[in-house]
Amino acid sequence: MRRIKDFLGLIKFEHTIFALPFAYVGMLLAARVLPWAGHPSNWPTWAEFLWITVAMGAARTMAMGFNRLVDRVLDARNPRTAARPLVTGKVAVSTAALGTAISGLLLVVAAWRLGPLPLLLLPGALVFLLGYSYTKRFTWMSHFILGFTDGLAPMGAWVAVRGSLFTPTDWPAWVLLATVTLWIGGFDLIYACQDVDFDRAAHLKSIPARFGIATALRWARFSHVGVVLFLALLGWGLGLSWLYWLAWSGIIVLLVYEHRLVAPDDLSRVNMAFFNMNGYISIVFFLGVFGALLNG
Repeated sequence: MRRIKDFLGLIKFEHTIFALPFAYVGMLLAARVLPWAGHPSNWPTWAEFLWITVAMGAARTMAMGFNRLVDRVLDARNPRTAARPLVTGKVAVSTAALGTAISGLLLVVAAWRLGPLPLLLLPGALVFLLGYSYTKRFTWMSHFILGFTDGLAPMGAWVAVRGSLFTPTDWPAWVLLATVTLWIGGFDLIYACQDVDFDRAAHLKSIPARFGIATALRWARFSHVGVVLFLALLGWGLGLSWLYWLAWSGIIVLLVYEHRLVAPDDLSRVNMAFFNMNGYISIVFFLGVFGALLNG
């Protein structure tokens, strides 16, 4: 149990809250807003809810565990990450590898239980879930590759419920993918500003290291403007009720506050902007969609 607890601490399992509400939104919209003849009701089944939750948790655990394994040498050299459990030895490499492998197996089982299309698309998702860890070594667009990878969560949930992805009625899944790509990419830009000096010294690629902190923060703002616009498109296209637009307004307020927490010459509140604000945003978004669906 101690080894399990240490492994979950290594991958910051509690941060699954960032992406899980978006997966649930994909699940709810697929079943409720655009009902189709093959689904038994306008709500997801309990089995779909269970296996989507397992798939989401397993995918993030596998990706984070693999990332920690791949980056452990770099983490040891970076003062900000030198105290991570895999670097200090609190978590053994074998423990991290075993936890990552078990999570990958759970993901495969969940995809199988969710239907033939999720299982068919799983290899493509694995390319991003595992490949992201290497992107900082060759492209400064790694922030948005991370965002795209997280954006596969609501898209995967949509596919699990609806069993399709490439028909005209599947457009909300693609809007959710774009939304999460810009949302995660934008706040990863903010977080990466902490490592500018190390990234440059280690010849790692990032937008802050390549273009500077001020430019990176502007890119983050532009990205989050895109988030607001895509969320407006989703609400307008689906005709969601006033509760959705109330949540949309709240998200704007939270994003503005998030960007006011950081400045090129003051990154002391990055963790608050990164963890607190984005956790609130994902929950507000889910509650807005859920409330709008209940409201009809």
